[in-house]
Amino acid sequence: MTSITSTTHATAAGAARALGADSIAGGRGGGNNGDSGGEGGRRPPSASSASLSSAGRRRRNPNMTWPSHEAVAPMAAASSSRSSLSLPAAAAAPPRAPKWWKIRLFRGMVNDIRRRAPFYLSDWTDAWDYRVVPATVYMYFANILPALAFSLDMFTKTNMQYGVNEVLLASVLGSVVFSVVACQPLVIVGVTGPITVFNYTVYDIMSPTGTNYLAFMCWIGLWSLVFHWILAITNSCNWLRYVTRFPCDIFGFYVAFIYLQKGVQVLQRLGDEEPFYLSLVVALLVFAIAYICGELGLSSLFRHPVRVFLKDYGTPLTVVFFTGFVHFGKMNDIHLENLPTSTSFLPTADRGWFVHFWDIRVSEVFLAIPFALLLTILFWFDHNVSSLIAQGTEFPLKKPAGFHWDLFLLGLTTGVAGLLGLPFPNGLIPQAPFHTESLCVTEVVADVDEKSGAKGHYEYKATRVVEQRVSNLAQGLLTLGTMSSPLLVVLHLIPQGVLAGLFFIMGFQALEGNGITAKLLFLVRDESLTPPAHPLRQIKRRAAIWLFVAVELIGFGATFAITQTVAAVGFPIFIFVLIPIRALLLPRWLSPEELALLDEATASPFTMESAGGSYGSAAVIDAPDRGSNSDEPDRTPKNTGSTSGGLFSGLDNSTEAGVLRRVSRASREERLAELGENRPSHALAAADAETSLAGPGMARRRGSTAVVD
Repeated sequence: MTSITSTTHATAAGAARALGADSIAGGRGGGNNGDSGGEGGRRPPSASSASLSSAGRRRRNPNMTWPSHEAVAPMAAASSSRSSLSLPAAAAAPPRAPKWWKIRLFRGMVNDIRRRAPFYLSDWTDAWDYRVVPATVYMYFANILPALAFSLDMFTKTNMQYGVNEVLLASVLGSVVFSVVACQPLVIVGVTGPITVFNYTVYDIMSPTGTNYLAFMCWIGLWSLVFHWILAITNSCNWLRYVTRFPCDIFGFYVAFIYLQKGVQVLQRLGDEEPFYLSLVVALLVFAIAYICGELGLSSLFRHPVRVFLKDYGTPLTVVFFTGFVHFGKMNDIHLENLPTSTSFLPTADRGWFVHFWDIRVSEVFLAIPFALLLTILFWFDHNVSSLIAQGTEFPLKKPAGFHWDLFLLGLTTGVAGLLGLPFPNGLIPQAPFHTESLCVTEVVADVDEKSGAKGHYEYKATRVVEQRVSNLAQGLLTLGTMSSPLLVVLHLIPQGVLAGLFFIMGFQALEGNGITAKLLFLVRDESLTPPAHPLRQIKRRAAIWLFVAVELIGFGATFAITQTVAAVGFPIFIFVLIPIRALLLPRWLSPEELALLDEATASPFTMESAGGSYGSAAVIDAPDRGSNSDEPDRTPKNTGSTSGGLFSGLDNSTEAGVLRRVSRASREERLAELGENRPSHALAAADAETSLAGPGMARRRGSTAVVD
């Protein structure tokens, strides 16, 4: 080989340095990756760094031969036609998958705080906005009404160990802690349906043994605190990248049926006399009127302020009306069961607020460990999914998320709730996304598309979200005030039939917006009347849709069935197993193109930066971003496609990414509407970023918007 000029030497050395830039930046840079800032120790030499060192040695010896520029350029561009001259084999080695067992303790929590801390002052000053007041009032009613319904269920099934005051104080605890010190203050925390099932199932198991129930629940909370902190310290929230719409839809379907079941159970306890029939009529009327108010809020009838008022306050006003309606005329002679309450600011049972956790056998202390593990699994999934949905792509958020730190705080509130004898609070669905939606500032946008059938129409689209901490804190303090004597007297007037109607409307609305429901409606709809541009019609195998839905229904059926038995305490395992089923099994049965249309990432790359990227979209997730909390250095090229099937597979998935790119803007908008996403067309800029071949380090938030009217 002939010698080349010094210019060619410089060109080749620059190409070698470019090939190793990512690895070197991961070792020196100031990003959030595991090896950033020199905190993770020395990086092992990579192929790129080896190439750079080799270039340095050749630069010191000008007499050494060097490949020509024509040979280096095609290699840097990954061309299929290569020159006979090539760089060393180490430089062209395939990307290695990240090693999941390499854990850098506290990395996720530290990075979450670093990202969110600069916004802490603005989280309070930004609350000086007109949207904060209506959002606070709306979330107060949206949080307290389901809590009252759950308190009735636990009061009945735990022999009055939990009541209204315990549930209200648990909501106050969650709102104060997460509004003041959390990285995600928009997430509403309180008592949920799944934890209600968990609490009375533990009571059914332990009460025959004579165990001190509240002391046993306290130890469950303390052990769960330890497990939450271990998960937070070891960056377990990085696995959120594998939580797609598939497990979220199944979990939402399960919660919806739990609501419906609770409504039926409330009515069953009323017998079969006049109180039962009157309560049944009241429950159905509450359901019907609350549903009509919600539909009017989404319709084109009346003016915009009227529609917003009906949508936000229709259900609370319905509860108030029917609480007094049952006292009209001859209905006043019928005795109805009301919501049981206790003395203001005191526990329901005859005890103090601090649980005597030492009043229990040592063997029972360790018996609480498996229950605490199940509780931790449930909360890891439920709370993180609430956080993801509350920060979905339909909301134009500008402040970063922080899953690891918030999981640490969730462990703290779980332990404190156990010591106080409270139900364990965690993220609420659907209250959390409702809170974000209520804080959206909207503008009127007219449809000027000549080809659109909606020409001349307009819609309200979000321009920004008032991201602050005051509304969450204020609704928590209002909930604390509800524990006062005058308001407890008012709550005691609510008939149980009204609470049953609340369960019905919550369950129906949850089913209505679920992805499983949307797919079932598509399958039973007349195919000739289905729009040709419907996204699911792009799937050639209709059996693939049936298979996907069947797996979802089997997952739901298994979870719901176990909750009807004494083994209901183990239902969190069924929910957690859905994640590897989606990541490992479904890609064996369905093609990447089919999975790209049937499933999607839960949140945007902007939100998922705290967890290291997204799964189920076209962003690289098998290779962590330098701006993420991942524990593994970035060693993969940024043009590597994602994989929709397989953990850390590291394979090129350009096929699926290509399919996503080929989906038109119109069809994708219809798909999002069918799946209940409610995103406007111009918000697809963010979706376009997700369907590119750029890695997560290059996929950044584009300011998506949402329709909130």
